[in-house]
Amino acid sequence: MPLTFTTLAEFSALLRDLPAPDAAAIDAARARDGQLTKPPGALGRLEDLALWYCGWRGDARARIQCPQVIVFAGNHGVTAQGISAFPAEVTAQMVANFQSGGAAVNQLAGVVGARMDVHALALDSPTQDMTKGPAMSEAEVVSALKTGWDAVNVETDLLVVGEMGIGNTTSAAAIALALFGGDAPGWTGRGTGLAPEAMGHKAEVVARAVAANPGADHNGLEALRCLGGRELAAMAGAILRARVLSIPLILDGFICTAAAACLDVAAPGALDHAVAGHVSAEPGHVRLLAHLEKEPILSLGMRLGEGSGGTLAIGILQGALACHSGMASFAEAGVSTG
Repeated sequence: MPLTFTTLAEFSALLRDLPAPDAAAIDAARARDGQLTKPPGALGRLEDLALWYCGWRGDARARIQCPQVIVFAGNHGVTAQGISAFPAEVTAQMVANFQSGGAAVNQLAGVVGARMDVHALALDSPTQDMTKGPAMSEAEVVSALKTGWDAVNVETDLLVVGEMGIGNTTSAAAIALALFGGDAPGWTGRGTGLAPEAMGHKAEVVARAVAANPGADHNGLEALRCLGGRELAAMAGAILRARVLSIPLILDGFICTAAAACLDVAAPGALDHAVAGHVSAEPGHVRLLAHLEKEPILSLGMRLGEGSGGTLAIGILQGALACHSGMASFAEAGVSTG
């Protein structure tokens, strides 16, 4: 099967033929873990994360050498409904801030030694207002998916994808509602800091968007097209490319997780190469993670987006692999086991 696509059907076909982790590498990593100079299980979840990473990299003594953070930016037509505390112009302004190194995620990427890339997707052409029909045509969503697919460096050995887009918490809430049901208020949060009195209107917009796009119900790729944005589609494209290349992935916050959920609904197990970097302060995020059965690594009350929580969690993975691959065994250290 060619590893490219020009239609949603071809993208969907890629989801049906995904690589699995290397079982032999996991077994060897587990055996190594049992010989390290520590009591069994003493490093807690760090041990599980190390085994997970080694399995996807096919190396029982893997280390993280080339982490990559990619931030995608897009604008949403639904902002015409007055659902954000900030105007759409802020998206382009923040892209410039990312490019000049001034955002929070730039600082965090620097701390963990990650390459950072920024992709702005047609900021002058917002998606359609999803309360009136699909946000994107098939050609538009495929173009955005392809941007994400192409943005992943083949040398990357750990990936984080993030986003910037005024209005995209509304998009994420609509996707979650369409995919998993419930009620709109339960999926709707404050986003960039919406006033409490405006929350009812935002939830009503989310409900209207889902009602206007019945084909998105429980349909991952249609939810992405009809209720997503270009930056969400680009994240989904990058997430799938990482799976095809057996690159472990750290999910960021609510919006990233909503984009990822579209893949998991389309092909259960599509996110086996992913862990949740953190749980954000957006109320819908903890619910999404529960549906995806992903336990967050960090819980710090963050709600910034832009890949910040996922990037911070890179350091935890680096620590897990440093211990697993760098520690001496009892025999190497000359430590008695009893």
